[in-house]
Amino acid sequence: MDFTVEIKDMVAMVISIICGGVIGFEREYKNKSAGFRTIILISLGSTIFTIVSQHGAGTDDRISANIITGIGFIGAGVIFKDKISIRGLTTAAVIWTSAAIGMTAGIGYHALALCLTLITLGVLLMVTRVERMIAQLQKEQLLSVTFRDPDFNQIPQLEKILNTKGLTLERMEIVKENDHLIVNFKVSGKKRYLLEMSETLATRSEILSFS
Repeated sequence: MDFTVEIKDMVAMVISIICGGVIGFEREYKNKSAGFRTIILISLGSTIFTIVSQHGAGTDDRISANIITGIGFIGAGVIFKDKISIRGLTTAAVIWTSAAIGMTAGIGYHALALCLTLITLGVLLMVTRVERMIAQLQKEQLLSVTFRDPDFNQIPQLEKILNTKGLTLERMEIVKENDHLIVNFKVSGKKRYLLEMSETLATRSEILSFS
């Protein structure tokens, strides 16, 4: 291989390590599942595969194209879903973006890779502030409540309690099943009121479960 090409590829890998390190540091600082070393290796690995797809014997663009598929499996591994929320989506997106930055460095667009790194870091740092602004807005949420007893008088009582908590409820569906009363609501209010709602529901003895 030409010596000039080798130097170019080495520079691409160094740029990839720098870019991955900058993003990985932010993830490590926030104690995310994919941290400093992981993001660096993802970025560097994408760069190496991109270089191989260009210069390796008997290879073509299909190697770099399959990076996207491979990164998808890694990203899926950091996503966790419980009964309340889904976690890890941002980290999965960061993994995907880091791979794209690594590929950008691999094809020789070093300045663009550095620029994309700064943009990604800026987005991650701004997320908390923007989320706080969004939390001040009205949000909607579907609520399903299962009462222990099939007593319809419990429904307006619960609605009255939640209305005093800064929430607005719209009754969507009522189902009687196995001697239990299941009521589905559409609830709207500020994020902090929605969080307080869960605490309120958890303390009500007449409620068997909610989601």
